[in-house]
Amino acid sequence: MKVKLAAEEKELELSFEKNEWNSVENKKEYLKKLKTAAKNTLAKDKRMNIRIAGKDIQLLKTKALEVGIPYQTLVSSILHQYVNGKLKEQ
Repeated sequence: MKVKLAAEEKELELSFEKNEWNSVENKKEYLKKLKTAAKNTLAKDKRMNIRIAGKDIQLLKTKALEVGIPYQTLVSSILHQYVNGKLKEQ
């Protein structure tokens, strides 16, 4: 059974097959650097209190359940994507 790949996945597969990928020289150090960057990016060091309609909170909770994350994490993710220009309107 062959899995159908998305366009981005097909590009990655083709790139891999062309041997365009290289190993990093010091894997442990590289992973440590990436983990530190991720930790610093995801650090939640400030608190924000907002008022929001009960219906909207219920919808957020429903969406969060569908995704499998806490609704506060979903809200934080949406805000993060928005302020970084990664949230696109449909």
